[in-house]
Amino acid sequence: MERRELFSSLTSSLRGESKEEKKSILIRPPYNTDESLFLKHCYECDAACASVCETDIIKISDDKTPYLDFSLQGCTFCDECAIACNEYNVLNVENMHNINAHFDISVGACVAWDGVMCMSCKDPCIDRAIIFQGLFKPIIDENKCTGCGFCYNRCPTYAIDITGLNL
Repeated sequence: MERRELFSSLTSSLRGESKEEKKSILIRPPYNTDESLFLKHCYECDAACASVCETDIIKISDDKTPYLDFSLQGCTFCDECAIACNEYNVLNVENMHNINAHFDISVGACVAWDGVMCMSCKDPCIDRAIIFQGLFKPIIDENKCTGCGFCYNRCPTYAIDITGLNL
């Protein structure tokens, strides 16, 4: 067991919560511009977008529409889901944009804000959107954040919250 896993299991059991309890929002893949297309066409599809996702974060809901699950990985913006969706054009490579999600670091839950040297969220951030004010006090620069979600699953204290945008 890695230190992060040990620390995560200890802190989550103390607070009695888990990442599963935090994920209750619907976030779509980044290659769409019209939410109505999901309900109009996805029920006809065999979930090709989910089957080609290299990080396996695209899941299919009960209504057969895709959503992103950041509990284990993040989005690499590889374009494969949009390419696989060419028959229905719900996802399209030309419509690539940042993921419609807002990530926020909870000051009360983040150990770095309490003076503990932790950079678990910063290390996987490809876009360098997580900035530390000094050695502590991380914040997310919304101008740099693409919503990829790689920071979310790395936080040992579940201090990163996700909210959907414009849904």
